[in-house]
Amino acid sequence: MAVISKRRAVLFDFLERAGWSAGQIFFATLLAGGAPVNAANLPWRYALTLAVSAAVLSVVLTAIQYANVKWKNLPFWPDLAVRLAKTFLGSFAASAIADGVFDMTTFHWSTAFNIAVVATISALGKGLLARSQAPTADPAPASPSTLPSDTYREAVK
Repeated sequence: MAVISKRRAVLFDFLERAGWSAGQIFFATLLAGGAPVNAANLPWRYALTLAVSAAVLSVVLTAIQYANVKWKNLPFWPDLAVRLAKTFLGSFAASAIADGVFDMTTFHWSTAFNIAVVATISALGKGLLARSQAPTADPAPASPSTLPSDTYREAVK
């Protein structure tokens, strides 16, 4: 097993979280377009804007989580709950950012909520799949991260 430096482990953790957030939001935005759409009229630009916004917000929210030592090295279920909350909040905020100038009266609250819910469900699925992929011989507790166990442990310790 290769030993990874703390700095690289933290960088990989930030990248993993931001990448998954961007992907989940992108996927959720395209799904929110509904069934009767085809590839030509999917909201590609909007989905990309939301994905980039969600990745940036994920980095900011992860930095806040890292700043509070109590929120960093959590057991599986609390860690997953924090990730789900961050995904929902990040997705909802990304919708407001991507909409341009935020106006409460014209903002599409239901669309933003639908995208946030779909992204959060996909984050739940990713977390549960990551847990099920943990090696059984690994003495460390399971995590909702898709990083290798040693890298994730180094990042959050």
